[in-house]
Amino acid sequence: MMHQEGTMDRAEPLTYSVDEVAELLGIARGVAYECVRNGSIPATRVGRRWLVPRKRFHAWLDGTETASTAGRGA
Repeated sequence: MMHQEGTMDRAEPLTYSVDEVAELLGIARGVAYECVRNGSIPATRVGRRWLVPRKRFHAWLDGTETASTAGRGA
């Protein structure tokens, strides 16, 4: 949604943290980090942080994308 000032109102984040993904999936934080590291959950490494792109995550949940076919950042 565009505001009059020309700024975008983003209700949904572009990325999730691994902690947010763990909470969404109802799994332990350590399990979520292991899944991100081994490529089970699609994620990209940015510096020391792992970011999980929201669209790729939801596509993965829906079964329309797999982490191995989408590729991961190093």
